[in-house]
Amino acid sequence: MNIFEPGFGQREAKLRYLDADFAVIQPGHFVTCAITGRKISLEDLTYWSVDKQEPYVDATASMKANAGGK
Repeated sequence: MNIFEPGFGQREAKLRYLDADFAVIQPGHFVTCAITGRKISLEDLTYWSVDKQEPYVDATASMKANAGGK
């Protein structure tokens, strides 16, 4: 992909969520919150579940996921 193509910089990353970090499986610029569907830039990614292997946009979304509510 080159910088002049439409959508450059809008690719979703594929990550493996670890205990205190994450590993990039497929490069990209964001992931999608498993609860809200909102895009989260990798620079802002703070909340995720190692067990469920899914990201969350904020603490509220993380708590909803852990309570079983989607």
